[in-house]
Amino acid sequence: MAFTHVRRAVTDRDNVCSLSSAGPARFRCRDRLLDLKERTRIVGVLNVTPDSFSDGGRFLDPEVAVEHAVRMVEEGADIVELGGESTRPGAAPVPADEELRRVLPVLRRLRPRVATPLAVDTYKADVARVVLEEGAEIVNDIYGVRGKGGLAEVVARAGAGLVIMHMKGTPRDMQVDPGYDDVVGEIMTFLRDRVAFAEGMGVDPEAIAVDPGLGFGKRAQDNLALLRHLSEFHRLGKPVMIGPSRKSFIGKVLDMSVEDRHGGTAACVAAAVLQGAAFVRVHEVRPAFHLIKMLDAIRRA
Repeated sequence: MAFTHVRRAVTDRDNVCSLSSAGPARFRCRDRLLDLKERTRIVGVLNVTPDSFSDGGRFLDPEVAVEHAVRMVEEGADIVELGGESTRPGAAPVPADEELRRVLPVLRRLRPRVATPLAVDTYKADVARVVLEEGAEIVNDIYGVRGKGGLAEVVARAGAGLVIMHMKGTPRDMQVDPGYDDVVGEIMTFLRDRVAFAEGMGVDPEAIAVDPGLGFGKRAQDNLALLRHLSEFHRLGKPVMIGPSRKSFIGKVLDMSVEDRHGGTAACVAAAVLQGAAFVRVHEVRPAFHLIKMLDAIRRA
């Protein structure tokens, strides 16, 4: 399969798979400080939705969801991230009360069961306010704090961690003919702007991570370019998170269904670790834990 060339607007992009991390040494989320120099951290993804692209419907029962989350922690997850609204291509938004109805029973049961930080994937300030009151410590905003309602202010007041992700468009229309002249440079500019905005709203600079948003308004070649040049994002001075798990661009390259993309996911995780990613988001924790432990040992040798 042939992919078009992405024009390079930032210098030194040929230093691919650098074996050293230029990112920050730590990430703050409320009263926790995560050491990012020790190793790449794993974020275990838990969707409590009926329609997520990878595991929709599997964890609608709160007890099933909690047991799965506990198992992810036992397998090596450093953070568990709950999602109550599907963000797959074409997905329609859900009201805040429905999102909370899905997330809160799991969050309330899980908080006393695990010592790891808990994150919630939401762009709604009303949802963020409630889940932070219930013990969540990180908010992952796919809209990059662009939405109305003051999510950045909510996070700042709670002293919580914030992941700022790039997405072109909305989940409903993001894959309708997306295009870039320079995918790395354009996303870098977006993230730099949103980081400055969040800090201006009072979010602790040590509590912000950035995510280029694989699969969110990108073509296959855009996702591959972002992975190839992921180390460029260290220029932002923030921990880099990446979420390649089971994404459609892997299926396009390998011609495989969602269920068979384990090897492709592992390759993407490896590329991210070798370029110093601070966090990787995955659905399957155990194989990622083994892969990351080995690669981190090589990177630090």
